[in-house]
Amino acid sequence: MSDPQDPQAEPTVTPSGDSGPIDPAAAADQAADASPSPAGSTAKATATAGGTAAAPDEVEPPSRWQTALREIATGNAIISVLAVLLALVVGAIMIAFTDEDVQAAAGYFFARPGDTFVAIWDSVSGAYSAFFQGSIYNFRRPGFATGIKPLTETLNFATPLIAAGLGVALAFRVGMFNIGGRGQMLMAASAAGWVAFSFDLPLGLHMFVALLAGLLAGALWAGIAGLLKARTGAHEVIVTIMLNYIALYLVTWMLRTPGLLQAPGSNNPKTPPMKDTAVFFPLLGEQYNLHFGFVLALAAVVLVWWILDRSALGFQFRAVGENPNAARVAGINVKSMYVYAMLISGALVGLAGVSQVLGTVTTGFSSGIDAGIGFDAITVALLGRSTPWGVLAAGILFGAFKAGGFSMQAAEGVPIDIVLVVQSLIVLFIAAPPLVRAIFRLPAPGSAPRRPRPTVTKEVAAK
Repeated sequence: MSDPQDPQAEPTVTPSGDSGPIDPAAAADQAADASPSPAGSTAKATATAGGTAAAPDEVEPPSRWQTALREIATGNAIISVLAVLLALVVGAIMIAFTDEDVQAAAGYFFARPGDTFVAIWDSVSGAYSAFFQGSIYNFRRPGFATGIKPLTETLNFATPLIAAGLGVALAFRVGMFNIGGRGQMLMAASAAGWVAFSFDLPLGLHMFVALLAGLLAGALWAGIAGLLKARTGAHEVIVTIMLNYIALYLVTWMLRTPGLLQAPGSNNPKTPPMKDTAVFFPLLGEQYNLHFGFVLALAAVVLVWWILDRSALGFQFRAVGENPNAARVAGINVKSMYVYAMLISGALVGLAGVSQVLGTVTTGFSSGIDAGIGFDAITVALLGRSTPWGVLAAGILFGAFKAGGFSMQAAEGVPIDIVLVVQSLIVLFIAAPPLVRAIFRLPAPGSAPRRPRPTVTKEVAAK
């Protein structure tokens, strides 16, 4: 009979069920095997011929280039670029389907399929080549001065889009949806145009007063929506829609009333031409349509960037846009921020209206002076991710669509509606980032990079 005080005489049960003395190495192996840790199979000591343990495999951290590429792939900018690319691809498909040569070649596709593919290539390449030559540079014109004129047209079309897009983007950053761009542009154009053709002021001063009148009119018209939201809680979408109609019918009435906006001695609903002292001067000479309004649009980009990213007011704007309740608890006057945001937003959209009447259409304007820019500005703000520099790039892109679309229609007979469809598709893809990521197999934002699994040797697997 064994002594219970003698530890060496203590019976144990081995994994095979036999009784025997305790083996410390075997007990350690059993404890490691029974551990619930997921890393137990690789972190436990493995017996070797010399009794040493093999260290677990170490995963190397990603390099700087891998980290940079991942940040680009998961960022918002790449979504905007890929959305434009997808829209252009869909536009190419539509161009091919609507081309008469492609339709004719498709009739005998199984007899000579190469003719169909050649016709598709000719139609798509011809359309996009005309788009490039109508918006960037025309290689067919003699000399650089005439060849670069399409780019100036693009920038001219982009000028009001940039200004109005900045206004919509700033409202977005405060959590407000300003879709009253049409009404704000009409009121700003009316005020600036009335000053431009009614008063005789010195050169420079006349332009400044007309510009100031337009900015104030746009700011006050948008401020109505901000004030109603702050005081009564009225939704700015409904209010700005109603203000669009009010502005349209008000301006139409003034254009039909002698002594207000209607040109003297005319029955047409159109204003007199703007006086030369109030018109924006051309930037590159009379042979180009690009005017001083483009410089004002660039200045507005810098101003909005400074307001949002470098000023205390911009910090309060962004705080209200992220969480108005938290901003209120932090001591920010949320109601005042709504009013200030709409005032600045309306002034920026008003700058687009002023650019139209003092720079683009100086011979007199009608109620269609907004030219759909107020609604296009929403697309520009979405594509630009509500950032000033993004709005600048998006405005130039849509200016290129306008300038190049007319060239595509004139040179290749491509319907201008296809350009509108491409713009709409850009909005669709921008609004669905998961769809774009799924098509291009991009990682989701915030997802951790995949790490290689540690290798398990045959000896470790046998143990």
